[in-house]
Amino acid sequence: MKIKILSFLALICVINIGGQEVKAQRKGFWQQKVDYTMDVNVDEKAYQYDGKMALKYSNNSGQSLKKVYFHLYFNAFQPGSMMDYRLKNISDPDKRMVSNIGTKEKPILQSRIETLQPNQIGYQKIKSLSMNGANTSYKIDGTILEVTLPTAIQDGETANFNIEWTAQVPEQIRRSGRNSAEGVALSMAQWYPKMAQFDEFGWHLDEYIGREFIAPFGNFDVTIHLNKNYVVGASGVLQNPDEVKGYQAKAKVKASNGKATWHYKAQNIHDFVWAADPKFVVDSAASKNGIKVYTVYLPTDKEVISNWKTALGLSTEFFDFCSAKFGTYPWPTYTIIQGGDGGMEYGTATLITGGRNLKSLVGVIFHESAHSWYQHLFGINETVDEWFDEGFTSYVEELAMQHLFEKRGAIASNPLIDAYRAYYKLALSGKEEPMSLLADYYNTNYGYSNEAYNKGAVLAEQLGYIIGQENLEKTFLKFYDIWKFKHPTPNDFKRVAEDVSGINLKWYFNLFINTTRQIDYAIGKVTDSEIQLLNKSNFAMPLDILVEYQDGSKELFYIPLREMRGEKPEENFEIYKGIKRTILKDWFWTNPEYKISVNKAPKTITIDPSLRLADVESANNSLTR
Repeated sequence: MKIKILSFLALICVINIGGQEVKAQRKGFWQQKVDYTMDVNVDEKAYQYDGKMALKYSNNSGQSLKKVYFHLYFNAFQPGSMMDYRLKNISDPDKRMVSNIGTKEKPILQSRIETLQPNQIGYQKIKSLSMNGANTSYKIDGTILEVTLPTAIQDGETANFNIEWTAQVPEQIRRSGRNSAEGVALSMAQWYPKMAQFDEFGWHLDEYIGREFIAPFGNFDVTIHLNKNYVVGASGVLQNPDEVKGYQAKAKVKASNGKATWHYKAQNIHDFVWAADPKFVVDSAASKNGIKVYTVYLPTDKEVISNWKTALGLSTEFFDFCSAKFGTYPWPTYTIIQGGDGGMEYGTATLITGGRNLKSLVGVIFHESAHSWYQHLFGINETVDEWFDEGFTSYVEELAMQHLFEKRGAIASNPLIDAYRAYYKLALSGKEEPMSLLADYYNTNYGYSNEAYNKGAVLAEQLGYIIGQENLEKTFLKFYDIWKFKHPTPNDFKRVAEDVSGINLKWYFNLFINTTRQIDYAIGKVTDSEIQLLNKSNFAMPLDILVEYQDGSKELFYIPLREMRGEKPEENFEIYKGIKRTILKDWFWTNPEYKISVNKAPKTITIDPSLRLADVESANNSLTR
């Protein structure tokens, strides 16, 4: 069948973000915008700082706002917080966030937050908060700051907020904090009062439990006053490299009262991170496309230094590779900073742990850098669509690792086979939950990790199986062109894939995301004239069936689904070269059986030789007579 879906791109509106005109494909599309100007003064001995913020908030929602909300993430690191209780009650808490107060044989895990003393906790306390010069009424509830406005912000208006706050950096427990396990003094993530996201779904007011984030796009102008002996790595572009330590060989550090001033600017990002340590060293290199990549790390030994230098070169290649496949990286810099407790992405920067072997270091850098697309460039809501963020990032990371680090040359027909295997293990474990579940609400960390990272990656690779690899590649680039800087939803990605391929994908996205149904096809009875295929599950998929006949010839049968209302084109994989492709009539999902008539006696029948069909039971997918 070659029925084409009518193009939905006829409905186009134009918006302006950061001075750049961009197209939005949904009629009536809108989004809020923020601009932060911040000045912070750090007392590194007490791990405290005072901050001042001037914030412009543009309301484009079509309604007036009587309240606004901010996130105060450091408040989670206090005994009795929701994050503390989550650690006490989940069956497999994050090992970084608990201590074993039992024995190795009989561990008793205790929340590290529970034992924090007053000088170790994190907090963000508001000293004053005004809008357009008038005082506001506000209250703090956990990690959420609720602000009642003196006058409503009308649609189309921009309000000017001024906030002063004081904060204490918590012990390093999750992402941000002081004195990391690797000895980094300050890992400053989620460190400022951050405007909550308001969109077509309303306010996103998730308490900080441990998962990830969503925030409006905007511009950042950040000034940090810190002991002159410290070196800082941060989001954005450093405005005064000749006045601070580490960024220029002949820099004359400019200090006042023993403190240096670090000034950064960034445009069109939705989060800002920085880290600081006196022992940091800085290195940099430019990609062929002109992206300046910085590394900021602790040079603890020769092997670590060598690994970071090698990783820097590979990182420049990574940004050029991804720009070609997934859309041009739009910012001038990217900074890879040692800090935090693993790896976490932020606007034009990442915090990662750095005392790794080379493959591990490159892998985590590639993963967090890939988030520049599937998170920071699109502003995906990680609290709701975690698989769209982490899964697609894992997809990008794996392609880059195989191409750049392992130098495999031609990438296999299924480069994500390891993610498939992890998904199969999850699907058969009894711990799988629907992938549409809110990120914080999974019963286990095991379930969350495998849903978000592995099943999400499988969704992307298997989509190529359904619509064709070439169409998948076109989808990524067209999605970038239409949805960069605009907080798209998974449905927006689905619509682009449908427009590119002419295939209806409602059934696939619904079943794979919203249910835990599993795919399981089998080869039934085979005679010299007929092949029986069985759908043993409640999840229908199109099939590629490779048949080798007794005379040595081969034929590839393609069976589309009725609800696809279209067919994928022939694919140029090595395993299919020189093989005749025959398109059969579509298979009804309501019929568990399908029969293929053949003119020669089959010898070997294989369901999906490319291994991209996520069939949980592969033992019945091939048969040799």
